[in-house]
Order: sequence, then structure tokens, then C-alpha cells
Amino acid sequence: MTSNFRPWPALWALVLGFFMLLIDTTIVSVANPRIMEGLHTGINEVIWVTSAYLLAYAVPLLITGRLGDRFGPKNLYLIGLVVFTLSSAWCGLSADVGQLIAARAVQGLGASMMTPQTMAIITRIFPPDRRGQAMGLWGSVAGVATLVGPVLGGLLVDGLGWEWIFFINLPIGVVAFVMAVKLVPKLQTHPHRFDIPGVVLNAVGMFLLVFGIQEGESYKWGTIVGPISVWSLIIAGLVVLAIFLVWQRINHKGEPLLPLSLFRDRNFALGNAAISTVGFTVTSFSLPLIFFLQLVLGFTPTESALMMVPMAVLNTLLAGPVGRLVDRVNPSFVAFTGAALLGISLVWYSMLLAPGVAFEWLLLPSAVMGLANACIWSPISTTVTRNLPQAQAGAGSGVYNTTRQFGSVLGSAAVAALIQVRLSVELPGIETGQHGFSGTLPESMQAGFSAAMAQTLLLPAATVFLCAIIVLFFAKPKQTVAWVQQGQPAPGDEPAESALD
Repeated sequence: MTSNFRPWPALWALVLGFFMLLIDTTIVSVANPRIMEGLHTGINEVIWVTSAYLLAYAVPLLITGRLGDRFGPKNLYLIGLVVFTLSSAWCGLSADVGQLIAARAVQGLGASMMTPQTMAIITRIFPPDRRGQAMGLWGSVAGVATLVGPVLGGLLVDGLGWEWIFFINLPIGVVAFVMAVKLVPKLQTHPHRFDIPGVVLNAVGMFLLVFGIQEGESYKWGTIVGPISVWSLIIAGLVVLAIFLVWQRINHKGEPLLPLSLFRDRNFALGNAAISTVGFTVTSFSLPLIFFLQLVLGFTPTESALMMVPMAVLNTLLAGPVGRLVDRVNPSFVAFTGAALLGISLVWYSMLLAPGVAFEWLLLPSAVMGLANACIWSPISTTVTRNLPQAQAGAGSGVYNTTRQFGSVLGSAAVAALIQVRLSVELPGIETGQHGFSGTLPESMQAGFSAAMAQTLLLPAATVFLCAIIVLFFAKPKQTVAWVQQGQPAPGDEPAESALD
């Protein structure tokens, strides 16, 4: 690697892959009602299309971060990109919901390989005092994806069918692969030993917990089969995850999968707690909102996607300036503003969801949500990664993304359970697991359905208000701490080959 290496072209190459991941998530949320109709399935099954993806995304993150440290983040990123792109084709070719769920799980595995590498590379090629700008660009791209994804998804679903929301990933994946090969540097690797018992405990615990929460209403929170009940699965999942944490504490012979020593840094610990609540919120709010727009107001997928335009535009315009602001002020203040505004926007949505509401009113909380998103991602990401040692960059970003995805998985499962619970109360006699809810609902069902969706939105609102409290306890970060502790100048003050192979 030559000394004329510049980090920004590498960031743009990584951003394209990140853009594809975000587009995939936002497209699927818009297409859920059409997937239910096309594959003749119900709400619970179609939510598993998202939950399987998130679960397969979250479980391997701790080890894929380490694999990036060991074999090179660029190599793992490229492998994940190939897996994600090919599994997208499988998703589009799925003939039933079971195949689609399986394909989405493989897609999640590809995403889990890509995500820790992107943060690890940013951490290693940008100095701490310029990382906020890099994360600001990251947030700008997220804003573009939240605009392009739903609108593109709506156009594809309306014009070509839901399958094309996955086929669109194929050309993007090819271009992202070529750019990454040419522009992303090969970084120095670090040896790691892998904690196989930790991987197994983490995977089993998370699956039991998520399955129990999401399927609870389907089994009326009672017996599943024989002596196995919903609550026994949830309790077993919590117990296994507790054992996993104990194992990480006492595993001195091998290298722990979850390096608990990183949590001695106050901001790393608080940032991980905060991002888990954000992951929970952003994953869980879109489903009840999209269901309301399409099944009560009768919007097409394209029209429902256009309702998110104020959020996407404001997020895109403000993410860059907010990223630069984060490099100059205490990120805690910015993150608190974002979390509080996000909670307010969700409560506002909840108050508005009713049959016959004028669509113009629904654009206002969307705009507030755009400002909130611009203020929430960059300060938390910057605060968490600022003090990471280079040798632990992959592990630290793996932990960070795991906690974010863990929150997302729980959010997806919890919103599925809450939707079913509230529908059973507001629309007694409706079997949500079997009912496809094709087209606009009859007027007799609209009020009850709207009330159920409105009540469901209060769960992500409460969760993100918790985030607002957590970020108030961030310690004001010191500049270039991670580099000074290692006796090195900050990157950017040294020739590039001293940090790169």
C-alpha cells in the first residue's frame, strides 16, 4: 500500500455495500403486505421473513468481527458481499414463505460478515477527531437509503412484483464488489483464537428467546408441544445467555468471544446499551405504520413509501453537518436530542393513526423523525469507537453491531407479539397468523386495526426514550485517546504504510 492512500474513496466503496443492506431492509418493510398476499401467508409468518434475517445477522457478528481481525476486514467484507448478493437472487426466486425465510437467513449471514468490517476499517483509517465526519457521511447515505429504498420498493412491487425488491440487489452487489476490490485497502491482521462454546451458547440463547417472544401469541402463551411452553423457551433463552456471559468471564484459556474488558470504557458500555434501544426502535416502528397506511388508508406500496420522504430528506441533508458538529461538541447532547425527538415523533404517529386521517398530518412526524435520525446515529457510533485500540477494532465493532442487531431482533419479535395481542383485543376472533389481510380492510375492521397499530407504536417510543436517558451519562470523549495509549500518532499524521500492509 502506497503512502498516497486516501481514506475517503475507501469509505465511499464501503458505503455502497452499506447502502445495499439498508435498501434491502426498507424495501422489505414496504412489501410485507404484498408478500403476504403473493405467498398466501399471515402476519406472523411474514414477520419471520425479517426476524430470520435479523437473527442470522446478529448471532455471528461477534465472531465475524474477529475473523476480520484475523484474516483481514477487506477479505471478510468481500465474502459477505458475495453471500448477500447471491442469496438475494434466492429470495426473489422463492416459491413459498418457508423458502423465503431460509433465503433471508443466508442473506443475514452475508450481512453479518460485511457490517463489522466496515466499522473496523473506518476506525483504523480515520483519526478519532475526523471520525465524526466519516460517520456523518455514513448517516447521509443512510438517509438516502431510507428515501430511495421505500420509494424504489414501492415502484418495484407495484410494477413488477415483490420478487424484484430482492433482484435489485444483484447489480448493486456487483458494482460494490468491484469498487471494494479496487479502493478498500488491505489492513494489518491480528491473530485471534475463536471461542466455539461461546458461539453455540450465544446462538442457542438468542434463538430460544426470540422464538418464544415472537411465537407466544400463536400458542396463546401456553404449551407448544408436550412439556415445552412458550415461557419455558423464553426463560431457557435468558438462562443460556446468562451462561454465555459467565463463560465469557471465566474463559481464560481461550480468547472470549465477547471481550468484557472493552466494557470497562464507560462510553463503550453506555454506547452499546444506547444502540440496542435504537436498533429495537427503528426495526419495530415501521411494520405497524406500513400496515396502517396500506390496509386502512388503502395506500399502494409506492404511496406508503412516499410518506417517508420528509424523514429521508431531512436525514440526508442534516447527517453531514451533524457529523461535523459531533467532532466539536459533546456527542451526548446531540444523541439526547435525536433520541428525544424520535420518541416524540412515534407518540405523535400513535395519536394520529385513525381511519380517515388526512395524509398531510402524517408527514409532520415523518419530518421530526428525519431530524431525529440525523442526530442519533453519528454521535453514538463515534463515541463507542473513539477509544478502541487498533488490535480490537474488529472485536469492538463486532460487539457494537451485535448489540444493535440484538436490539433489532428483539424489536422485531416484540412488535410481532404485540401486534397479535392488540389485534386479538381490538378485533376479537381474527386469527392473525392465518389471515393475509389482502387489500384494504372492510370499514368494520378499520377502527380496531388502527387502534392496535397505534398502541403498538408506543412500545418503540418508550424504548427510545430510554435511549435518551442512557446517552446523558456519556463521558465527554478525549481526542485521540486510543492512539496515544498505544504510543502512536493519530492516523493522518503518519505515512499510510505505517498503518497498512
